[in-house]
Amino acid sequence: MPYEPALVPAPAPDGPPAGNPYRRLLATPGARAFTAGNLLARLPMGMFSVSAVIMIADAHGSYALAGAVTATGLAATAVVAPWTARLVDRYGQARIAVPATAIAVLGSLVLLLCVHYGAPVWTLFAAYAATATTPNTGGLSRARWAHLHRGDPAALHIANSFEQAVDELCFMLGPVLAATLCGALFPEAGTLTGAIFLMTGVLVFAAQRATEPPVAARTRTASPLRIPGMPALLAVFLATGAVFGAMEVVSIAHAGGAILALQAGGSCVAGLLYGSLRPAADVRRRLLLCLMGMTALMSLPLIAAATTGSLLALAGCLLLAGAATAPTMVTGMTLVQRLTPRARLNEGMTLAVTALLGGIAAGTATGGWLVEHSGTVTGYAAPMCAAALALVVAAAGTRGA
Repeated sequence: MPYEPALVPAPAPDGPPAGNPYRRLLATPGARAFTAGNLLARLPMGMFSVSAVIMIADAHGSYALAGAVTATGLAATAVVAPWTARLVDRYGQARIAVPATAIAVLGSLVLLLCVHYGAPVWTLFAAYAATATTPNTGGLSRARWAHLHRGDPAALHIANSFEQAVDELCFMLGPVLAATLCGALFPEAGTLTGAIFLMTGVLVFAAQRATEPPVAARTRTASPLRIPGMPALLAVFLATGAVFGAMEVVSIAHAGGAILALQAGGSCVAGLLYGSLRPAADVRRRLLLCLMGMTALMSLPLIAAATTGSLLALAGCLLLAGAATAPTMVTGMTLVQRLTPRARLNEGMTLAVTALLGGIAAGTATGGWLVEHSGTVTGYAAPMCAAALALVVAAAGTRGA
């Protein structure tokens, strides 16, 4: 079935104009207002799972139960999120994001009350599953940039780099904030604060109607899943998510959770630097180069753990490994924007995020199994193999994308 491309690539400029590209990006009328709301709404994405684990484990004394509850919520999100995004494309961001967020926040508050008052275990699963209606706030923000800078690949490259850096920052700060609140105040503090941040941020974001992408006229456009090259691209996101999930659980088992901040920090800085560079015109080739770099750099933590036993050396290798992930994600999201029809842009980007989350879950499970049965050194082979798989899938399946 023919489809309408989301973006019409413009000729690449001779080079970026002088000045800070991110300052120019945020000078776009209305950009600072919706970015502020989105930042507040996105921070809880790094808080909720950690808060739920701490809260449930404290009340029930079982990390297995806490992990099962959060995994159920992730599985529910994988099913519900694309449908929520489809409604956003059909009816608009403000009309769908606000009520969807209200349902998710209600689920978080019900979970909090069920844990606090010792409700039956099945209620924890049901309440956390209700949070699956949380809209993909990062995708909503990227859709606004795509609308504001359609036809300008250089500006979209900068915007996607900025958004990826924000993702890394939120996932770096969110768990720390959640753990601090739960430890310093009470076990439910992280979930409660995250719910308040999420609802407030989405309300602020949705109020910025001037930058909201218009609802496209209802036409028979192809599902993003039927677009040539998109299934393979989603498989790349799935494998990339496995890189993140495996690296997280193996590093926590090997050296504690604090060391993960180096990987996120490296990715955040690399994302900002990558956005300041002039992008190559061939996005597919750029993706392959990024995946090659990620595969090579993901071998460094394995080498450090196997040969040195030094946490300082491992920390440096994680910093370098993290520097490869942001350019890969930025380029992948750019390709998703290129391929997806404008009328289904939110759905396309949410599918990419859903694939990423599924990969994180698979990587976490695989990394945890390897740690338990073969040790943490062997576990570091998992993210490297997942990165190599992403490279193979991209090389074989995205031709013509």
